[in-house]
Amino acid sequence: MKKKIHLSDNARHFLRFVPNLLTICNSLCGFLAILYTLQVYKMSPSADLRGVFCVSSIMIFSAMVFDAFDGLAARALNAASLHGIQMDSLADMVTFGVAPATVVFIMTDTLKAGVMANWQIALVYLLCSVYIGCAALRLATYNVHAMSSDKKGDPSYFSGMPSPGAAAAICAVVFFAHETKLPIEDFAFVLPVYAAILGLLMVSTIPYIHAGRWLFSVRKSKRKMILLLLMILVAIIFRTAGIVFMITTYVLSGPFIQLFRLIGRKNA
Repeated sequence: MKKKIHLSDNARHFLRFVPNLLTICNSLCGFLAILYTLQVYKMSPSADLRGVFCVSSIMIFSAMVFDAFDGLAARALNAASLHGIQMDSLADMVTFGVAPATVVFIMTDTLKAGVMANWQIALVYLLCSVYIGCAALRLATYNVHAMSSDKKGDPSYFSGMPSPGAAAAICAVVFFAHETKLPIEDFAFVLPVYAAILGLLMVSTIPYIHAGRWLFSVRKSKRKMILLLLMILVAIIFRTAGIVFMITTYVLSGPFIQLFRLIGRKNA
């Protein structure tokens, strides 16, 4: 027979603060990524600027771990609240909105210094602004939906790409270019366009699988368990390339799911 564990009021108060503490760690990772990225302006042109952007991307990836566990902790400790929802979105705006856009803009600005015309710099700024604006709209819409009592749709899917997924897609390109020694300068013009596209996907109605719910449902499905093991195997064997491939597959999965749904409706 299991014994009940009696906690003091202070212990219960601390445990309820754990989700908020994890959310704060999320926002701090994003803030550090921004500050670290800005260090390139103090470095000499001959320094390894690409390494700075790689480290910033790793910081954003680290924030995703805290973002995943704060929701889990809130449910496990019965500490979910509207305050926590608002706080989580504010942290996500910093980490998955401002930080990736900062990496993209500063990387383009420094690696293409003296090459871009003023109109090109303005275009990069505009494309990064599209990403930030869409991230803000996405998170605000999510908050309204989370607080609404009239929730519709399949909870296994997001309507539009989640902001952590968009940030992961940007960071994956930066990290992949650095790890594989590809000329990251060639990505400097591509990334702002990619960021703007990801921003539009965030505010779209294209369905994206809820990764968190999918992972927690793995134990109930042999197919999902096999797929998860394959994903882990791909990450172990191919490492960076494998992770980038899976993230890119997730980005493309939304439009494909939407296409299949449209085809199914026409055939029905």
